Amino acid sequence: MSNAPLMPKATAVWLVENTALTFKQIADLCKLHELEVKGIADGDVALGIKGLDPVTAGQLTRDEIAKGEADPEYRMKLSVSTVVVPAAPSKGPRYTPVSRRGDRPDAIAWLLRYHPEMTDAQLMKLVGTTKSTIQAIRDRTHWNSANIKPVDPVSLGLCTQLDLDLAVQKAARKAGRVVTSEPPVTLVPASEVIHAKAAAEPSPEREPVKEKEPAYDPDSVFAKLKTLKTDEAQ
Repeated sequence: MSNAPLMPKATAVWLVENTALTFKQIADLCKLHELEVKGIADGDVALGIKGLDPVTAGQLTRDEIAKGEADPEYRMKLSVSTVVVPAAPSKGPRYTPVSRRGDRPDAIAWLLRYHPEMTDAQLMKLVGTTKSTIQAIRDRTHWNSANIKPVDPVSLGLCTQLDLDLAVQKAARKAGRVVTSEPPVTLVPASEVIHAKAAAEPSPEREPVKEKEPAYDPDSVFAKLKTLKTDEAQ
């Protein structure tokens, strides 16, 4: 059971205008003071507020209103809603835990230095900060400027690497920057590798060709010696 209906004053306005319930019953149901409900009936309170039908809103049944009108001492009960309304996603800055909030200036300084193409709105959404804080860090008028050091917000746990990459790519597209990727690395053909290796290796030196020693005939040698001796004797 809910403690109070949705838009209590608007519900009280409708009940005052469309039912015979007492001020006390309406005040108990809408969690208002009885004098406040009396002021609504007198036109002194909730001026300009349009009444909200709790029956149409599914917060009160016709039977509950009938029981209250029949017995002034009866305290009405709100209907329990069986419809689970999902919470709307937050569009504001990212929530940052208290333990990490002191690291945000370092992360902002890092983003301003290495990704100046990012807008203040992107920085606010990425690390959960305010525009005045970003401007103070950019102008070095922040109260703690002397101790601020650029640190990657991913390493500080303020955002994920995926969030950072997406924000950088989005900022680059808006700034009109063309991101040129390096050519893909392919395998070099085996023939080129072999030729390159052969060209790099020094060629082995050829061994010098040994000259063949002349063969000597013993008989011719002795014959020459004999002729030399005879010439000396003469």
